[in-house]
Amino acid sequence: MTEARQKGVQSFAFVISVFIAVSVSLGIISNLKSTSKQCLTGVDEKINPNNASIESLIRLPGLGISRAEAIVSYRKRFSNQEQNRPVFQRCEDLQKVKGIGPQTVKNIGQWLKFE
Repeated sequence: MTEARQKGVQSFAFVISVFIAVSVSLGIISNLKSTSKQCLTGVDEKINPNNASIESLIRLPGLGISRAEAIVSYRKRFSNQEQNRPVFQRCEDLQKVKGIGPQTVKNIGQWLKFE
């Protein structure tokens, strides 16, 4: 009977350890999902592309460092020509920057402001 009892205890311990492992895994996965969602939507305030830094621009969904740098470079190049007027007056103006098309503008439009 002790052998049967030992097998029962081992089986119970195995079931408990599997339950704990699954619970911990699910907790980690749900935490990762919420963290990645915060990264995508973690823009607390709207960003003005006329004066935003590269660091601020890369927080926008779908913009990497190269596109953010392209926006800043374009802004610097054309801000001298039109000193009294912002380079970007609406979302669609960002399509003038190489590498930014209509889909990108659609994805980031809700996070932008133009003042």
